Amino acid sequence: MSYPLRRSLQEVHDQQTITHFLETTPIGHVGFSLHDEPYVIPVNFVWTNGCIYFHGSMEGRKNTLMAKNPRVCFTVSHERGTMSDPVPAHVDTAYFSVLVFGQIELITDPKEATAILQVMLDKYVPGYFDRSLPEAHVTQYRSSLGSAVGVFKIVPTHISAKENPLKEHKLFYPGKKVPDDVKKLQKNREE
Repeated sequence: MSYPLRRSLQEVHDQQTITHFLETTPIGHVGFSLHDEPYVIPVNFVWTNGCIYFHGSMEGRKNTLMAKNPRVCFTVSHERGTMSDPVPAHVDTAYFSVLVFGQIELITDPKEATAILQVMLDKYVPGYFDRSLPEAHVTQYRSSLGSAVGVFKIVPTHISAKENPLKEHKLFYPGKKVPDDVKKLQKNREE
């Protein structure tokens, strides 16, 4: 299901911009729901092949929830600064955000899971390892609690993106006061 954005002028349609944002943002949040109770967790992730992928334990609440309701929402955002204004109701935040609605599934093919984990390593620690991740490491690894690693895939059913661009002249900085902005406004009117 998709809902129209209330502030449609802030909607981003450029797929290249959205893709770049998803490829470079480090943290996302996955939202699960069951019996009218939401559950949201932060994750490292990659955007590749038109899907969101992340890894985690094969045990725990997220696994229980996804088995009962595979519909999820994934969100990433980046705050670009607070914009000051002499009118308190006009103080605003500059940001870029993406919402991905979709179905979550566990990757069961060890080759695919290994390939995705390699993409994650390349994103988060590029050039750190001198060889590719061995499949045996993925299939044999156990956490300190004895849990295997799972690789999860979110197949999008709807994606929306929104941006409130930064207005540099309004960017707040420590020490900035209302008279500073009032002077700028008066100067702009005089020009």
